[in-house]
Amino acid sequence: MALGICAARTMIRGAFGKSHELAFKPLAVIVLDVGGHVLAFERQDGASPGRFAIAHAKAYGAIMLGMAGTAQMARAEQQAYFMAAVNGVFGGQVLPVPGGVLVRGARGAIEGAVGVTGDTSDNDAIAALAGIEAAGFVGEI
Repeated sequence: MALGICAARTMIRGAFGKSHELAFKPLAVIVLDVGGHVLAFERQDGASPGRFAIAHAKAYGAIMLGMAGTAQMARAEQQAYFMAAVNGVFGGQVLPVPGGVLVRGARGAIEGAVGVTGDTSDNDAIAALAGIEAAGFVGEI
């Protein structure tokens, strides 16, 4: 199955379902295709309006680097200059923390990325992973 609008909407519903199940704070979820273009975005009631930019930056960094948020954070801790340079290249659109999750298809190819924000970064990643799995894809946190 290719990552398209229907799968993106399923991912958002799945992330929101996990958020409700675990009583997370209100989330915002974005799904980007393999080219970094927005397929879908939603924020729960109560999520602050600035959450679009944060969710986008988490997902954008994952797709543009081919590296999930957790790996980006580790890289930033080890080589801050590298992530600073990357962020310069991408116009400040990269946020190297958990919650930017790569979406992989059945054969392991990167299909897109999901960015979630609103709770702790680790909880954001949990919600993203649940949404990705709900749509039949594999997430890489």
